[in-house]
Amino acid sequence: MRYNTRKATILSDGGSLKLLILSPKGTTAQKRPGVLWIHGGGYVVGMPEMVHMSRARNLVIKYGAIVVSPEYRLAGQVPYPAALEDCHRALIYLKEHADELGVRSDQIMVGGESAGGGLAAALCMYEKDIGGVNIAFQMPLYPMIDDRDTKTSRDNHAPVWNTRRNHSAWSKYLREVNGDVPAYAAPARREDYSGLPPAYTFVSTAEPFYAETMAFIDNLRRAGVEAGVDVYPGLFHAFDMMLPCLKVSKQAGAEFDRRFEYAAEHYFAIQDD
Repeated sequence: MRYNTRKATILSDGGSLKLLILSPKGTTAQKRPGVLWIHGGGYVVGMPEMVHMSRARNLVIKYGAIVVSPEYRLAGQVPYPAALEDCHRALIYLKEHADELGVRSDQIMVGGESAGGGLAAALCMYEKDIGGVNIAFQMPLYPMIDDRDTKTSRDNHAPVWNTRRNHSAWSKYLREVNGDVPAYAAPARREDYSGLPPAYTFVSTAEPFYAETMAFIDNLRRAGVEAGVDVYPGLFHAFDMMLPCLKVSKQAGAEFDRRFEYAAEHYFAIQDD
């Protein structure tokens, strides 16, 4: 393995919370960006070890980032807000242990794929609203952020993720929500996008989350937030992870790396304490 891996256990609202921590080999006095990377799986499946096949892996190898991946509670066991609570606790760990981890406290970032992207977006909103951890950059890739049917999530029969799976996953995640669904559960319901961290994502046109991803980026831009998106025509959900050897997957990965490199040079968020 081209990087170091270790585990940590912290306290969260559900008891103990396991973290998988990736760091570059070798030692350096220079502190680096810290990234909370949240795995996907429709809020109902998945594990932190998925980080080894994610875009975040390259951030450690190429750029020396420190990546923390939490084993958040899945909706099959405990619905919303358990997953968000766990990600919040993991983010606090990243902030409070920045010196120990070799992380710049002014370059704490969040990202993830699919439901992990949804949690990353929700976490940015939550931290801003409560005056919590200041996040320098967000990378919610093809995020699962709208529990309502959209133009592309309605009657979608694409591989990997489709309308049927989407409805089932949202019903499990939101099963204890009474009344209006909060934006911390489904970030597409947010009305005020001002003050959120700069963002980058990519998405494919044939997958269910295309419309909600584009709306998310549009809303950030209208609020004056720097936000970028790359669109890959005709491909299914998580194509870059499912078929990493495709030319287009390599292209998506290279552009993601370039956007992260830019963020590491330009985006900072000083912590309040």
